Amino acid sequence: MKLSIFTVAVPDLDANELASAAAAAGIDGMEWRYRGIPEDALSEQPSFWRNNRCSIDPDKWQEQVPVFREAALAQGRQSIALVPYLNCGDMAATEQAFQAASQLGASMMRVGVPGYDRKTAYPELYAKAVRYLNEVQDMAKQYNIKAIIETHHQTIAPTASLAYRLVQSLNPEHVGVLYDPGNMVHEGYENHRMGLELLGPYLAHVHVKNAGWYKENSGNTSDQRALAASNDSEQSLSTSWQCHWAPLTEGMVDWVQMVRDLRAVGYDGYYGIEDFSGALDSKAMLQHFADVFAEIERRVHEEEQA
Repeated sequence: MKLSIFTVAVPDLDANELASAAAAAGIDGMEWRYRGIPEDALSEQPSFWRNNRCSIDPDKWQEQVPVFREAALAQGRQSIALVPYLNCGDMAATEQAFQAASQLGASMMRVGVPGYDRKTAYPELYAKAVRYLNEVQDMAKQYNIKAIIETHHQTIAPTASLAYRLVQSLNPEHVGVLYDPGNMVHEGYENHRMGLELLGPYLAHVHVKNAGWYKENSGNTSDQRALAASNDSEQSLSTSWQCHWAPLTEGMVDWVQMVRDLRAVGYDGYYGIEDFSGALDSKAMLQHFADVFAEIERRVHEEEQA
């Protein structure tokens, strides 16, 4: 089983520190975050999406990519992916990212799909995405780097089936899908085995994290509930739920069954950790991920041999 780390999840480590920690945990692959740090975030504590010390700045990629590439190689790790935050249709930024990914030695790169916020109709967004992905396919072939779209909430590809609809006319040698069951807890759950069977040769990569749904006011006491029920000024017509990230073994994704399903469809690629729960510090999280997946692999292997 091949393990990797998407560096958005280790914001307090620099490239060399991460490569060393990954080697210690037996994690082979590096998926480098490709985004700059806002000027006003530089004085903040490290964080996933702002002051992330394990990111390549697109404005400085020519000087930074060799540093990140060599950090991985020095520890015997492989830079398997560049992970930018591209806007669908921005071909200039997409080509720049392909250039950086090529210099990095990556075999995969995430590309953009439109977000969905009820303001623009899906058919219009779908047409825009298909036009973009057709151009992306040509670039992917040119640079010999597979372009991948991610199953992600609040986009037009939250499910395996909707991601498949975007790529089904394209060549799976050049364009594929990054399957993220943790994102699909937020939005987009389908039977995982069925979705993987649908994706077929387009299944290119898997991200590993977990999440769960919780009632917004689940901590209310009985007295508070009685008081709310007696308030005639407002009548609640629904229950408020919120989705939150969870530690790897505590959310709604059953990773033992997930691995069974992935092996059943012949998946032999990387499992990339992207834990946003904050339950463990970065180095402990990496080791926990490796330990959990070693146990999953052992259990599933025993089942297959039985």
